Amino acid sequence: MVMIAVCMLVTVFFFAWANTSMGPSTEAMAALQSGNGVQVTTNQWLAFQPESGAVNTGFILYPGGRIEPRSYAPLARDIAAQGYLVVIVPATLNLAILNPDAAREVMEAYPQITHWAVGGHSIGGAAAAEFVRDNPDVQGLVFWASFPQGTVDLSERDDLVVASIYGTNDLVATVQTIEAFHPMLPPDTTFVIIEGGNHEQFGWYGIQPGDGVPTISREEQQRQIVEATVAVLREISGQ
Repeated sequence: MVMIAVCMLVTVFFFAWANTSMGPSTEAMAALQSGNGVQVTTNQWLAFQPESGAVNTGFILYPGGRIEPRSYAPLARDIAAQGYLVVIVPATLNLAILNPDAAREVMEAYPQITHWAVGGHSIGGAAAAEFVRDNPDVQGLVFWASFPQGTVDLSERDDLVVASIYGTNDLVATVQTIEAFHPMLPPDTTFVIIEGGNHEQFGWYGIQPGDGVPTISREEQQRQIVEATVAVLREISGQ
């Protein structure tokens, strides 16, 4: 009986912890409005796409652990403004790793998109890597302060365009931890090291517990994130 009670208590605390998410900030909420060349829909997913012109390349983003998906709206909007579909998928119990196949439903919903990349922030990047491992039709993978976990080895995927973006002041996903997993990535992976960047400035959700102090602005860090992500989308689309 004692063991059952303990298990029930642990389960209750886990669900309470997982369902307590961070963000979004006021700035993130403002980015959810359509206009200035970007159409935003907030039905099943958060989708951002150019208001005009044909779009054939898409990017699916998995949020970080216990981070509200809307917290990434400003970055998604900036990427979409450069001519791409961007979809932020919700996470089961705010942990994307519990449903790494979420991107497949998005891909099926947009048959006009012929080039796909997936990515994620923190544990969301681990979920994205797992999806890529099992779905060879995905052409690009972008890590935001993240790395592949467990048995996910993509080192022989020479058909995959990969970028790993991380900050030197990140104490949640440290430089040392991320670089320890470099051998799990294709040899031609692009590594983008943001000097002075930290973990929480990959989104707009407030203070990240245990994170380092950034020495660059959020705007500058996110400019570099968007630039490196768009470079992957441009490459897989053949532009």
